[in-house]
Parts: sequence; structure tokens; C-alpha cells
Amino acid sequence: MKIAIIGQQDFGKSVLEAFLARGDTVAGVFCAPEKPGGKPDPMKVAAQQSGLTVFQFPSLRSPEAIAAMRSLDADIGIMAFVLQFAPQEFVAIPKHGTIQYHPSLLPKYRGPSSINWPIVKGETKTGLTIFRPTDGLDEGAVILQKETPISENDTLGSVYFDRLFPMGVAAMLEAADLVVAGKHQEALQDESRASYEGWFKAAEARIHWASHVDWIHNLIRGADPAPGAWTTHGGKPLQLFGSTKHLVRTFGAVKGKLGEITDVGAESMRVTAQGGQVEIAKVKAEGGKKVSAAEWASAVGAGPGTMLGS
Repeated sequence: MKIAIIGQQDFGKSVLEAFLARGDTVAGVFCAPEKPGGKPDPMKVAAQQSGLTVFQFPSLRSPEAIAAMRSLDADIGIMAFVLQFAPQEFVAIPKHGTIQYHPSLLPKYRGPSSINWPIVKGETKTGLTIFRPTDGLDEGAVILQKETPISENDTLGSVYFDRLFPMGVAAMLEAADLVVAGKHQEALQDESRASYEGWFKAAEARIHWASHVDWIHNLIRGADPAPGAWTTHGGKPLQLFGSTKHLVRTFGAVKGKLGEITDVGAESMRVTAQGGQVEIAKVKAEGGKKVSAAEWASAVGAGPGTMLGS
């Protein structure tokens, strides 16, 4: 098939390479412009190395972007990790329209941080959706969905890089084949089940030690490796990674005060929260590197009785 691909970063690069590897024709590549002084986008670099035509328009609404898509005479448009708004006038140009990847089970978790939030909220499964882009945010008809479980100790990194990333690349190929062959079905999203979550950034990743240990454990997992759940030590930010949860079911039996480091082992340390403790494997102090919690504790003189978050 003859495709036009719209995307960026490593996921867009992998989708591009997957279509090329099986012999499809990539008529053109649309990639968001890099920020001034920023590194070249990996997808752009891969496209140029393959001798493909690359377009970088500040807006996909522009007459120039519309004309560029029209000139490609593509069978289908492929949107792989796209942060630019793509209007209907643009996505409707290919013969079979355009399909888009979203890393959640739509209509749940619409929005830009749809991998973080299911982990933070303690969901036991997530997945991906290939859908028709509309002018609404992640609201188009669903073509294909794939599920994956979220285990108690999964992190953003393990869910995305180990599963949603490779699953997503394969699903884009599968969905494109179905659409071009006319063998797909499109299901409208159930708006009664829809949820939208905004960006998950540093403000959302702050740890409040008075929260239940379940929430804190999930928050750390959902922010690992980025943006990094954080607390403070000596008034300065301290990011925490590699959480393991230790529940205490007997009322009043939790060791230590909320936010207190109660134990430092050979590699990890334990911090008290409501209903139990989180065991932290690695930390990253402001301006420093990620190191084992034990190494950090030794370097700063932290130990049982040290309070975090105050």
C-alpha cells in the first residue's frame, strides 16, 4: 500500500520502519518541527536516511500542509504519536482516510498522559486503540483494540516499552491492512464511559505521605521513569523509583511516622505512609544521578528517623 505517515519520536520511527520493512511505499512523512536548538527528531532522521520526502509544518491546518498531503495520493494516512492537531480537511485526503494510535482503551483515558494515569489509579489492565481521528480529543470511531494486564509492580516504563510500544507498531500494520482491504469495522465510542485526563507532569507527581500506601505506590510506578514521583529532603526535590508496597493490615501497627525513613538496607530503603510502607530501590536528588536508595542515604547521612516531605 501507499501510505502517508504523520508522527514523531521513537514510536513514529518504529512504525515508519515497520511499514518500510514489509515493502509498503511511504509517499511522504509529516513530522513536527523541532524546538530551536533541539535534537533532530528520530523519525525525521530515519525518513531522511531512507530517502523519503519529509514535511515539517508548524500547523497541519495550513494550506501548505493540506496541499502536501493531497500531492501524495496516498491510500491511507497513519498517525503515530502525533501532538499536532490534524483537521478533518487534512486526515480525510487519503483514499481510505487516516487511522491513529492511542495508548489506552478508549473511551477511557483520553488525553496526552494516557499511559501514566491507569497505573496511578490502580487499574489492572490497559491497552491501545487504533481509531479514526476527529476534531474531538481521541473521540473517533474505534477500528482495533488490544489489551494488556498491569501487574502490581509494573511501571510506566514496563507497560509502555515492553508492551504498548511493540503492540502498537504491530496494531498499526494490522489496522491499515484491514482498512485498505475494506475488512474493518468501526464502532462509535460510548460517551457514557468516557474519561479525560490531562497532562501528568511534576505537579501531579508530588508525593503526599499522608496518602494511603496504595496510592503512593501507584503514583511512583506511574511516574517511573518519567516525570519521576518526588518528595523533598532538606527542602530539595528527591525523586523516587522502583517502589514495592508493604501493607500493614493491623490498625496502629505501621512502623514510623508518615514520611519517615524507617529502614535502610543494602540497596533499598523503606518509607512510611498510611496503611503501610513503600520500599524504594532508587532515588535521584536534584542535579544528581539516579542511584540506589542505600547509596544516597549513606551519602547524605539519611537513616531511620529521617523525614521526607517536610
